[in-house]
Amino acid sequence: MKRIKAAAVQFCHAPGDKTYNLGRVAAYVEEAAAKQIDLICFPEMCITGYWHVRHLDRDQVAALAEPVPSGPATEALLALADHHGMTVGAGLIEVDDGGRMFNTYVVAMPDGTTAIHRKLHCFISDHMSSGDGYTVFDIPQGARVGLLTCYDNNIVENVRITALQGAEILMAPHQTGGCLSPSPHCMGRIEPKLWEQRNEAPEAIEAEFRGPKGRAWLMRWLPARAHDNGLFLLFSNGVGVDDDEVRTGNAMILDPYGEILAETWRARDEMVVADLDPGLMEMSTGARWIRTRRPDLYGPLTQMTGREQDTRVSRFAKRD
Repeated sequence: MKRIKAAAVQFCHAPGDKTYNLGRVAAYVEEAAAKQIDLICFPEMCITGYWHVRHLDRDQVAALAEPVPSGPATEALLALADHHGMTVGAGLIEVDDGGRMFNTYVVAMPDGTTAIHRKLHCFISDHMSSGDGYTVFDIPQGARVGLLTCYDNNIVENVRITALQGAEILMAPHQTGGCLSPSPHCMGRIEPKLWEQRNEAPEAIEAEFRGPKGRAWLMRWLPARAHDNGLFLLFSNGVGVDDDEVRTGNAMILDPYGEILAETWRARDEMVVADLDPGLMEMSTGARWIRTRRPDLYGPLTQMTGREQDTRVSRFAKRD
């Protein structure tokens, strides 16, 4: 891996307004270009909007969806990547040739290629399908990158498999925080009025963003994903009102020891930037642990227990 300058963005998307949302992406890519960013990560489904999609019927979801990589949103991302010499990732709703729809994340590269990840644990809509494969790829800037979308990152096996496929950087786009979780000690709703009053009283909403509904919840597990697998991690997220919930932002970049290189808890659209030093990787704890694995013991990991649930129908459906 070469030294990479990376950015993670949080922004408040407009539900269903792809023109506006792509405009926000373009504005941040322009800002990132001035800072000589190599790789930029935008949130899950930020092009189409996210939480409102659970209310839509099949035709309404299909109206938002488009093919990938031949659709207009991917073409717009490729144009930005080419113009600025930057690798750009953002999320949308994809429709394939057979009419199946996916929560898809597209990474557009300046050499004209794309990487595409279909979320493995989809639950935003019964009309959308879950993906069935891992996504690890090389970017022209000289790094091997893995991609897992939101809930995908919660499952430790997903991150480990991505690391085993050689990922050095994990792009982790989300729409999370401020959720009404079925777990009594996990997250919880934030009053929308606090977001509406963010300019007059920023301390109140920032306290929520830094507390157990936002950053404090992330700190229970997110650094472990980077640390245990020896990966740099780019966490991007929505921020602000998303239908009847308030996303907590908390965009951050972590190093292979799980240390935070850059972060924000501000209640606004924002970008965080960090230099990723490959010298941290080889002797990181996670990298050493991976080298001393005992795969001969891990057969039970691939066996069904009977307790498995599809995220679209389980009690965790429409929650993250």
